[in-house]
Amino acid sequence: MMKTIMSRMTSRSGLVTLAVSIAAFGFIAVWAHAETGKAQTQPYRSPFDAAFSPCGKMLAVSDRTADSLSIIDPAAGKVTGQIALNAKPEGLAWLNCQKVVVAEHGTGTVAEVDVKAGKVARRFATGNRPVAVAQAAKRKLLLVTNAGTNDVSVIDLSTGKETARVPVLREPRSIAISADEKTALIGNFLPATAGTEPTSSAAISVIDLDSMKRTHDIRLPAGGTLLREIAISPCGCWAYVAHTVGRFNIPTTQLERGWVNTNAISLIDLKNKQLYATVLLDHPSQGSADPWGLVLAKDGKTLWCSIAGVHKVARIDLDGLHKLLAGDFSKHPRLANPDPRNPGPQSVWLEIKKDPKMREQLVNELAALYAADLIISKKVPGNGPRGIDLSPDGKCLAVAMYFTGDVVMLDPSTLKPSAKVSLGPSPKPDVVRRGEMAFHDGTLCFQQWLSCATCHPGGRVDGLNWDLLNDGMGNPKNTKTMVWSHKTPPAMSLGVRANMDVAAEAGFKHILFRVPEPDELESTKAYLRSLEPAVSPHRQPNGELTAQAKRGEALFKDPQTRCATCHPVGLYTDLKLYDVGTRGELDRKDHFDTPTLVELWRTGPYLHNGAAVTLRDVLTTFNKKDQHGATSQLSKEQIEDLAVYLLSL
Repeated sequence: MMKTIMSRMTSRSGLVTLAVSIAAFGFIAVWAHAETGKAQTQPYRSPFDAAFSPCGKMLAVSDRTADSLSIIDPAAGKVTGQIALNAKPEGLAWLNCQKVVVAEHGTGTVAEVDVKAGKVARRFATGNRPVAVAQAAKRKLLLVTNAGTNDVSVIDLSTGKETARVPVLREPRSIAISADEKTALIGNFLPATAGTEPTSSAAISVIDLDSMKRTHDIRLPAGGTLLREIAISPCGCWAYVAHTVGRFNIPTTQLERGWVNTNAISLIDLKNKQLYATVLLDHPSQGSADPWGLVLAKDGKTLWCSIAGVHKVARIDLDGLHKLLAGDFSKHPRLANPDPRNPGPQSVWLEIKKDPKMREQLVNELAALYAADLIISKKVPGNGPRGIDLSPDGKCLAVAMYFTGDVVMLDPSTLKPSAKVSLGPSPKPDVVRRGEMAFHDGTLCFQQWLSCATCHPGGRVDGLNWDLLNDGMGNPKNTKTMVWSHKTPPAMSLGVRANMDVAAEAGFKHILFRVPEPDELESTKAYLRSLEPAVSPHRQPNGELTAQAKRGEALFKDPQTRCATCHPVGLYTDLKLYDVGTRGELDRKDHFDTPTLVELWRTGPYLHNGAAVTLRDVLTTFNKKDQHGATSQLSKEQIEDLAVYLLSL
């Protein structure tokens, strides 16, 4: 064990890192970081993911904003060690009772932490923006989802080297490996489809671990997005996925009864590799905004889900659910004989018994789980539950509370809290942190159906078209990023909001159906102004453009292509509206706002209606008259060079 106390401190002009060994395990704890030129401040504590060790004696928690890994003794209810990590640690997994791996989202690495030694033993290079990690122990492999490069890194744990890179769809953020280690399921966070597609949705990618190839994709129901977690049943027959369901094919005239958004668990039939059913976590009079983490009981009969937007945890009786879906009413005789004068939601189960194809209607039935007494949902002390795990003995449920900096322990049966463990001191939330909390808070919405982050995860896009009422009904537009929205007025595709400030207030009133309190509005605007573009994964590791992107840059700046005329370097928009020939049959006007090209690599699909899935489509298929720059005379190689440059912004 390490007994020395180590510290490194610099002046205001440098980085500040304070490392303190904690005697219980000899861990090194990093308590604070400060940006160059700023006074030292304590970091916010933001537990992102949580996992019990196989022996159950320790709980590992990734602290995203403090850049550290916390180790908790569940029996004692206290933090026993903290290990410094690279930027933005997210998903984690135990390799054995001594070692845990953590995705370092901000630096494209995974840290292998030796818990007994209290230090990072090894680091594995991955793709850009790693999120989730999972071990195939028999194969001695580690799989890592890379949200930035849209692929999965396969790491040989014996050598620490990447042996394969498997392409998937879009922003993979979750992973689950079957018990026989033949299959890996990858949850793609966002749709990779055109916004004009009526069934647009995210999908689960299936990887064959023998061939290390993606064999096929399983689509969620229409509007299924923000796919954050996957769990596979012990038998390997089923997978369960937490996600939202955006009702984007209808106008946003009301929120009642899930008109705009619902929140769901989808059941995947792994034998037939297809969507089996989707059930809603919502109640008819109250939504369950933004489901996040999942964990299964060892016998596969119970599922727990953290619901980040409403600060709740739900417990679902999977055994009873599967019986009803199979037409077995032995545990639910009441449902088999509903009152014919008032059948209510019970009737959906009888319809499924008569015709199994009616399962697909469950995605529209708000009361199905509650009518069958298959779900209990309770508020958890704190704000923003994300990672969730069940102790190996099944007696303790641990929930990472992102915005309040602690981990809450619950009784798995009753969901009653038994303990709360703080990860350490955290400063009082400033205006930006309060805005981030409001942005992710579904309880600020009428009946709690959604949060701002439901359609703008991380302030970015959900990949769907929405028929908002600010420019009339019946003309859907693709969701725009909010990065630099305060610098690039006007707001909305038709420029109907003068600026971000006006649009933010309108969002509260006309999307959340709430008149915001002054602090809610001002802090939310402060959070939006704080958003900065991330470095593109299409650049070199040092941040420089690739040779291909440099060729594309020359084309972009060439007066002959006219790209930089409307998208001048800097903001990459001239803040004007133009007719670029993209008016669709549902649109009522010809002129659309010139969007900034910043972070173009993550804002697809493209054009105001999301008709173009790729930038190549924008430059070719949707640019026959050279209204998106004069590209018709460019060769295929030049089109590719230009697209790569645009993706590098």
